[in-house]
Amino acid sequence: MKELAGKPSRTLRHRISVFCLSLVLSGWGVVRAEPLTLVQTLGLLEGKNPALAGAEARRESAQAALVTAKAYPNPEIEVGGGSSTGIGQGALNGDNELLYLSQPLDLPFVREARRKVADAGIVSADEANRAVWLAVRAQARLAFYDILRRQAELALAEDNERLLGAIRDKVKLKVEIGEAARYETVKADAEWLNAVKLRESAGVRVDDAKSALRALFGSALPAQFDAVGELPEAPVSLPGLETLRETVLSTQPALHYARAEVEKAQAKLRLEEKLRYPQLTLRAGAERDPGLEQYRIGFSLPLPLWNQRQGPIGEAQADLKQSEAQASQQELTVLRELENAYNRYRIAHRQVETFESGLMKQAENALKVAEAAYRLGERGILDYLDAQRTYRSVRNDYLNARFDRQGALIDLERLTAADLKDKQP
Repeated sequence: MKELAGKPSRTLRHRISVFCLSLVLSGWGVVRAEPLTLVQTLGLLEGKNPALAGAEARRESAQAALVTAKAYPNPEIEVGGGSSTGIGQGALNGDNELLYLSQPLDLPFVREARRKVADAGIVSADEANRAVWLAVRAQARLAFYDILRRQAELALAEDNERLLGAIRDKVKLKVEIGEAARYETVKADAEWLNAVKLRESAGVRVDDAKSALRALFGSALPAQFDAVGELPEAPVSLPGLETLRETVLSTQPALHYARAEVEKAQAKLRLEEKLRYPQLTLRAGAERDPGLEQYRIGFSLPLPLWNQRQGPIGEAQADLKQSEAQASQQELTVLRELENAYNRYRIAHRQVETFESGLMKQAENALKVAEAAYRLGERGILDYLDAQRTYRSVRNDYLNARFDRQGALIDLERLTAADLKDKQP
């Protein structure tokens, strides 16, 4: 009764502590990693990626430029007044007033040339938007699959650490009962410590890969997440390199953008040449003086004597040459990227086929044989550890080959604009 009336007993306090700790661990104190799929990741692109937002803003700017190109020049109104003092016999005194309206006349061929520049700008911005969309989508996919690769490497490193820990324990037991030399313990400890270091490095690479994906979205991604998914099946076969070249030249938005910039520069040059013609301004108005009213209509026309727009025309010609050179360079760059991605895919695909056709199984069988021989005393610890190291290397190489193949395939899809069919117009 005293325990109930006074302080809680030690057993009761222990139960309360355990209950509180369970509450904390159940969700308050532990930050759980949220699963994130590739579909969810790509779904965040449109509204959260800064590069796409910038491309869309450029497109809006080009559309606004078309509105500006279609706009007519504003009229000008001139209003004035004062007083008149007559000089001489019969002159009248009084107030005077004037009102004039001026309207610059937009030359039809100049207006049409200005509109064509704006139209070319919209085409250029649309193609740039598509190119950025493809590039960002490819970056997101590569970053997501890189997380999967690093997570798989971490899982392999953890398996390797557990395996070498078990080997170390077995070696220590054999040394204690006199069935193995003491130096085998040193070797087993060294291998286990190296496995711990590799596991820690793999964990850091996972964090780095997640940071790279987060850089595409900022705060849109959860603070803690794990990429969830599998590599898609590789295509049965790829088209030939010449076929891919033709596809890239006809569908790649980066090339369309470069060509649109050339057309825009050509339109700008034609506009500058047409602007050499002076713009006519129509002027009409009335003046009232004491005893006199006057109505006038006329026009003003600047004379292109000293400035015939040689400078702006020269700049437009230079911009056109620069755009043509950049378009040629862009084509060479894209075709070089295509060849590189195609060759990387073929090499990685052959490596994957080699691993899957028997190399992985051979390395696993060699490890089992070495383990059995070590248990029977037919081989030493060094042979066993060497077989285990070879098996780990083969598994890592197989993993890297699969992800390298997928990365090359993503680059090929970006260059051939295969994902544009998924983009809403």
